[in-house]
Amino acid sequence: MDEFLLTQVINYGAPLLGIIVFVGGLGVPLPCTVIVIAAGAFARQDILSWEVAALISIVSVVIGDSISYSFGYYSRDKVLSRFSSSPQWAKAEESFRKWGPLSIFFSRFLVTAIALPVNLLSGTTGFPFRKFFVYDLFGEIVWIFGYGGLGYLFGSQWELVSEFMGNFGGAVLGAIIFIFGIKQVWNWQEKKKMLSM
Repeated sequence: MDEFLLTQVINYGAPLLGIIVFVGGLGVPLPCTVIVIAAGAFARQDILSWEVAALISIVSVVIGDSISYSFGYYSRDKVLSRFSSSPQWAKAEESFRKWGPLSIFFSRFLVTAIALPVNLLSGTTGFPFRKFFVYDLFGEIVWIFGYGGLGYLFGSQWELVSEFMGNFGGAVLGAIIFIFGIKQVWNWQEKKKMLSM
């Protein structure tokens, strides 16, 4: 799949790159980060114009993210009718109000595996779209220029960079899950102590 998409980006240029990242913003599991890094390398080789590729990619991915936000927003009533009475939902909403901006920003480029759930949760919890848009835009700019810039910088070695960044993103996600698990165990222990008193 990667090689096929990369060949098509070489053949059709920035418009296809924009379509790929747009579809990725909708939550379709495509190797978007690999393609952005490769696009940076292609720009260095003058296969793509980096200005046009960057602009089209940023606009496309932000539109995709905004549509996935709207999926969450328009399913809000159904979700609330089912889950709003549960204490877990109240905690999730409270937590998202506190950490939502950071989770939107960092999930664009650091932990991309949770980008779609964050988009949906942003809409479902009623997180203001304007704020979502701003954090999303800045995060996607970091993603396009950061990862595309690495591809440009390393040129023909872009595949090594892609592999490293994939491993790094996985390690960050693993660390987040581990910390969340420790916190859950801690909360469970605290509740147990309170009940035994």
